[in-house]
Amino acid sequence: MLRLIQFLACALIALSVALPGSGRAQESNPGTWYEVDLVNPGLGSPPQNIDRSTPRSSLESFLFRADAEDWEGAAHMLDLGSIEPGKQAEVGPERAEQFSTLMDRKIMINWYDLRDRPDGVDARTKDAPMAGEPRRSLLLWYVKLGDRPVPIRINRVKGATGEPVWLVSRQTVQALPALAEAYGPTELEKSLPAPLRERAVWGLRWWEVIGLPLVLLLTTAIGVVANQLMSRGMNRTHRDAPYSMLVALRGPLTLALMTLCLSLMTSKVVVFSGRIDTVLSPLIILGFVVAVLWLVINFADVVLNRLVKFDGDELSQMGDGQEQRRNIATRISAARRALIVIVVMVGAGIVISEASVMRSLGISLLASAGTATIILAYAGRNVLTNIMASLQIALNQSARIGDKVLFRGYLCSVERIHFTYVQLRVWTGQRLVVPVVDFVAEPFENWTMQEHFLIREVTLRLSHKAEIEALRQRYEEILDGMEMIADRPESRGVYVAKHDVFGQEALFLVPCPDPNIAWSLECEVREKLLAAARDLDAEAEAIFPDAAAAQAA
Repeated sequence: MLRLIQFLACALIALSVALPGSGRAQESNPGTWYEVDLVNPGLGSPPQNIDRSTPRSSLESFLFRADAEDWEGAAHMLDLGSIEPGKQAEVGPERAEQFSTLMDRKIMINWYDLRDRPDGVDARTKDAPMAGEPRRSLLLWYVKLGDRPVPIRINRVKGATGEPVWLVSRQTVQALPALAEAYGPTELEKSLPAPLRERAVWGLRWWEVIGLPLVLLLTTAIGVVANQLMSRGMNRTHRDAPYSMLVALRGPLTLALMTLCLSLMTSKVVVFSGRIDTVLSPLIILGFVVAVLWLVINFADVVLNRLVKFDGDELSQMGDGQEQRRNIATRISAARRALIVIVVMVGAGIVISEASVMRSLGISLLASAGTATIILAYAGRNVLTNIMASLQIALNQSARIGDKVLFRGYLCSVERIHFTYVQLRVWTGQRLVVPVVDFVAEPFENWTMQEHFLIREVTLRLSHKAEIEALRQRYEEILDGMEMIADRPESRGVYVAKHDVFGQEALFLVPCPDPNIAWSLECEVREKLLAAARDLDAEAEAIFPDAAAAQAA
């Protein structure tokens, strides 16, 4: 019993010792800040009128000090732990001025998203990955340095004594000299008069308000001059020639040159503030990506046009190998459309990825991806449907480039199958443009599909007393005398197809070897049959029915 009492006493003593320690561990909570021995010991005591308790208040205090050009006070908002304490008083103000320049030129802070709580908790939404969790580091922006993006962060730091404070991260402070060299004021900016460096509107300086239109005009002028120089020696008739590599290179090279000039002028000559750079940087990326993808598409077009002719008149001709040529032309045309879709998707991915890295255009795109996807899907549903339908035509080969088709009563040949429409050439030379969805949904006659040979019909309304055998003999003589009629005796024939009170209908078959001349052969046979019927009508009993127009109607 005595031993049991001693054991319980020891347990109570151990529990009493453990509970205070547990409470102290919970109070310290080292996972919510970075622990250091001293916070910027080389700077001395921080000014009394700065607030570093929350991320927003710390950056606001820095901006107030930067506007007053109090770089010694602004240095207290930086984590100078990577600098020797003896040099912090000298280097700190210099780094503070560099960070101020970087914020002005390359960083756009969303103050609504910046937390104003000591623990940095985002209590407004539950969808974010770190929602409701205390933070010890917050990402403000990405600034590209060479080939890599440099994160700009603000960290919560606590010394051995005192409360935790929010400071610009140690890694960001280390990168400031290189960032200042890349994005600091150029020699041209330093040589500008002081009034031009004053603030004008929307946080911009006067030289930016004047310089931005001049840079855009100069870029446009360079593009126009370059396009004119590359156009020399090209006749107007060959300006859009599908076989010219020079013409294919002209547009992409012009765009690439304009984008390069804009990039160099905004990085080497003048460096605009973050408000302008937020728009220009994605545009520069977009310009380079579009130029490369445009060049790929144009190069593919030139190669394909040299390998395969897409001339509808040539493909519509009949003969050995023409069937294969139509198949190849249609499939290559579909492959080109598929290539364009892939290129556009790749280009869009590159632009969004690069813009997202730079935390500019990509943020707004990705943040509204759900709503934008729904809106774009609804607005572009017809376009997407037509694109899928055009690929469907190429896969099922229901209509190929050069095929002779009868669509909505029009006798025409398929000239091109585009993304959203099919271009048909009517026999009169007119072009019929039909949405791909309508062309696929409606039935049409394909006179060239699989078998080139076809039979056309000529129907004549004759009297009940007309002798069909006499016309049959004339019909045989007419076909024998025509050179373009197919040599297929089994495909000839004269039949009484129907009759009514007005007379009988005689059906005359016209075998045609080529769909391209089938309609003209049909018309020629009809003309000669009518002439033969008139001769027989004048020689013997009436062949044509004696009916008034009103009765026939």
